[in-house]
This record gives sequence, structure tokens and C-alpha cells, in this order.
Amino acid sequence: MWAGDRASQGLGMSLDHVGPGEAVLSMRVRDDMVNGHGSCHGGFLFALADSAFAFACNAYDQRAVAQHCAVTFLRPGKRGEVLTARAVERVREGRSGIYDVTVTDAEGRAVAEFRGHSRTVPGTVLAGEGGAASPDRVEPG
Repeated sequence: MWAGDRASQGLGMSLDHVGPGEAVLSMRVRDDMVNGHGSCHGGFLFALADSAFAFACNAYDQRAVAQHCAVTFLRPGKRGEVLTARAVERVREGRSGIYDVTVTDAEGRAVAEFRGHSRTVPGTVLAGEGGAASPDRVEPG
């Protein structure tokens, strides 16, 4: 899935860890991600959290898509800092899942809280990528 994720890679994200129901991604806030207030635009924070959610809910090798997402912004992300999104599965029942993602700054302070609801659809996603046993660290490339 990472190999085809041009959006996450294009934003400079790194896939730091993925396992069934969990994922960690990080991203440096670039100059072109800063809004008129001088902080990271909320759309980029949402994208980072959404990508972590996507990898967590697809790690079971059953295709899953977002059904609903909500984000709460808690503090600004700063230009040049690395933000980390940690996704954790809360519930997985039938075709539905609920995942919480916390985006933190370099000091571990919460920048945003995200909750994603997933829905499985027909198909698999991990063929040719080593399944759930993929390496813990995958760099864009």
C-alpha cells in the first residue's frame, strides 16, 4: 500500500511502523505547509492523521476505507518541526472499525486528536508488500 501512496509520500511522510490495528507516521512541516498564521495548515495535520489511520485499518490485509473522520486541533504545528501520528485501533467488529490517532510535536505534546471510522470493502491490499510482517521502518522512495 505504501508503494502506491503518492499523496503521503508527496507530503514527505515516513511510515515508521505498521502492524495490525496500529501505525505510526511522521512528517516534517515544510514552508509550503504553513498558513497565514505561521503554523501548519490544519489540512496537512488532517492528512497526516488520516494516513496513519489508513495504514492501521488496512494492516489486516483486508481493504478498508474511511467512512467518517473527525479532528480536533489542540495546538499549532510549527514550521520545521517533525510531527508524529500514532494510530491505535479501538474497536473492530464485522465490517466496521474505530481508530484514534494522536498527532504530537517533537516534545510529545498533542497537536491534534483524530477519530476515524473505517468500513471494509472487497479486496486485499498487502499482496507483494510482505503482509503484516513488513519492516517496521519504511522510507519513501
